[in-house]
Amino acid sequence: MPIVYSDTELQLTADVLVIGGGPAAAWAAWAAASQGVKVIIVDKGFLGTSGAAAASGNGIMAPSPENWEKVVSECYHVGNNLANLHWIERVIEKTWLSLPLVEDWGYRFPKENGESVRQSYYGPEYMRILRKNLLRVGVQILDQSPALELLLAEDSSVAGARGVQRQNHRTYTVRAGAVVLANGGCAFLSKALGCNTNTGDGLLMAVEAGGELSSMEASNYYGISSAFNATVTRAVPFGWASYTDEAGNDLGGYINGRRDPSFLPNALLKAPVYARFDRATPEVKAVIEKSHFISFLPYKKAGIDPYTERVPVTLVLEGTVRGTGGIRLVNDSCGTKVPGLYAAGDAASREFLDGLASGGGGPNATWAISTGQWAGEGAAAFAKSLGAHAHERVVRPAGQAGLRSQYPGSETFDSETVVRGVQAEMFPLEKNYFRCEQRLLDSLAKLEMLWLQVQGNPKQDTVRDMEFSRRAAALVAVARWAYFSALHRTETRGEHIRIDYPETDPSQIYYQATGGLERLWVRRDWVKDAIATPPVLNTQTTASVLKL
Repeated sequence: MPIVYSDTELQLTADVLVIGGGPAAAWAAWAAASQGVKVIIVDKGFLGTSGAAAASGNGIMAPSPENWEKVVSECYHVGNNLANLHWIERVIEKTWLSLPLVEDWGYRFPKENGESVRQSYYGPEYMRILRKNLLRVGVQILDQSPALELLLAEDSSVAGARGVQRQNHRTYTVRAGAVVLANGGCAFLSKALGCNTNTGDGLLMAVEAGGELSSMEASNYYGISSAFNATVTRAVPFGWASYTDEAGNDLGGYINGRRDPSFLPNALLKAPVYARFDRATPEVKAVIEKSHFISFLPYKKAGIDPYTERVPVTLVLEGTVRGTGGIRLVNDSCGTKVPGLYAAGDAASREFLDGLASGGGGPNATWAISTGQWAGEGAAAFAKSLGAHAHERVVRPAGQAGLRSQYPGSETFDSETVVRGVQAEMFPLEKNYFRCEQRLLDSLAKLEMLWLQVQGNPKQDTVRDMEFSRRAAALVAVARWAYFSALHRTETRGEHIRIDYPETDPSQIYYQATGGLERLWVRRDWVKDAIATPPVLNTQTTASVLKL
């Protein structure tokens, strides 16, 4: 690939540019390269160690073919009439067919009776293998190089992106025929493990380019964690916990032997809650300590035995990372409304797979593997259609808030103050988990004031300043879209809880598209293929879909 250096900027060209560094981005880059095109991938961190997947293990929703019908039925019912059977089926099939590739590349799944059991992966090793494979097929990787804005051609198609390289203290431009946004969702810098690279940058870039978002009301997923650590959000060990108050009184927290998901948010609003994993049998201990060992590291470091000692617990916001909302997909190739722009993984709305339910765990991993490949293939096909002169197109930068002042002469805004302002509206359970009209309106009013601030002069003395100013703008933007969508869905469904509309309204069978920068909007996209008789659900199998 031709590389042109200047004193202040690195200039590159590619057929396909992939933005992100997690599984979806890696699969997208590999799929595009497999179509014979030149691919560059840019990551905010170091591809292979940054992001939620690389931080720990994860389940994969990849049942063997004889179980496909059952799992499709489970997934559809969890989606509460907003999931899409066509997408569920193709996601499961694509993932099942893809996992042997990972094994061919060098990953070692556990064996049972001589057969590989491909139901989960160990994140660090999985991502190491994916990075090694990208280098093998000739993908150029730019680490520590966050993308900040998209480039648009005269016909409003995407033509690349600009960003900064932290280690080289310079900007870069990649001119490309097509772009895949696979840079994750938004956890609002909550310090959830592996999620601080997920700050909604891709969502802002997509909307600035003319794209749309969807199901942003499903953006309030909270993960359970020990309060003294408040980082590792792995729920499985807590399924064998007893919950008590400060005085040691049992708080219950179970329905028919399963942990009640609404118990902890309600209890934490009243008083501190403590957990002890004393319900775990020796057999269960062996399994969860092996499959979720990252969950036990904080206890080991602190010298705590969580099976015999009580630990304070809390809920950490994971937003759209384990939520659903994201960039709206308009076709089976994971294309967006913007020509040449594709989205995959947590950056894309997962509504077709999960409705408004959480996509955390197995569905999340499955979505990354499948949509990554479809987006990469779609981007490669689009880039090929432009011919040999795609890089000669006249382009313009699409970035606005956090990059360029809308009010010349205005004061330079402080990005950290803006971030804290967003978190003050998004973190509290009483605002974001238990929603109601007045609280949403109050928060939106404060977020509008923050949006006005990021229209001012961004600090740009260093590349870090540029990155953080842009990040602050993205966090405000995502918070506004999330709460504006939540305001307009007047029911409780999936993750979205409205205490003023506590019931699920059977007539609200639509996705909510949203967007806008200065003026927000929502649109109802009615589900046209809702089926009168949903597939039969075996209630004894739902745990395989819900497992985190």
